[in-house]
Amino acid sequence: MRNVEFPQPVKALISELKHLPGVGPRSAERIAVWLLQNPKANSGALAEVMLVAKETIRPCTVCGFFATAEGCDVCDDSSRDERILCVVEQATDVLPLERSGAFRGRYHCLGGKLSPLDRVGPEDLRIPPLLRRIETAVEEIEVILALGSDVEGEATANYVAELLRGRNCKLTRIAQGLPAGGGLEHADELTLLRAMQGRRSL
Repeated sequence: MRNVEFPQPVKALISELKHLPGVGPRSAERIAVWLLQNPKANSGALAEVMLVAKETIRPCTVCGFFATAEGCDVCDDSSRDERILCVVEQATDVLPLERSGAFRGRYHCLGGKLSPLDRVGPEDLRIPPLLRRIETAVEEIEVILALGSDVEGEATANYVAELLRGRNCKLTRIAQGLPAGGGLEHADELTLLRAMQGRRSL
């Protein structure tokens, strides 16, 4: 007698859900079953908003944050301080800093961090646009390296710092108020506030 399994459409759904970060085989199965059986689950609406987001959201060509065809909320905000530029790893790192209220300048998202094991090199990061932003700045700006305190984050910070030395900028690094081995997405607002206030020159 054959073992009974999910029908192919369910298996296909589980397979796709397993590709999501932090979702293993059991979690993918639970989510799939919930989507199919729970009366509150609106799979059609979920699929629609996912497609709309995928089609309309793109990285801002200037800062790398999430943008639409209408523009970027960060770059379009004229109240931000043009003399301070905060460099982060990912676009998602902007949100914890914004929620902390500790920073009101501009951002630059690198799109990752140096990681030889994952085959991520300098050419894979948004470093050339960062250099252009500094070269075209009217006056000297402070560049805050707000990168993770893990090995890859430190390596990326050191690499970017070497590239920026001698250019039209003052380099600082956020204080090590973040937990070792952690990234910005896991830090609370108070930790980020203290880290921003305690930044130091490089």
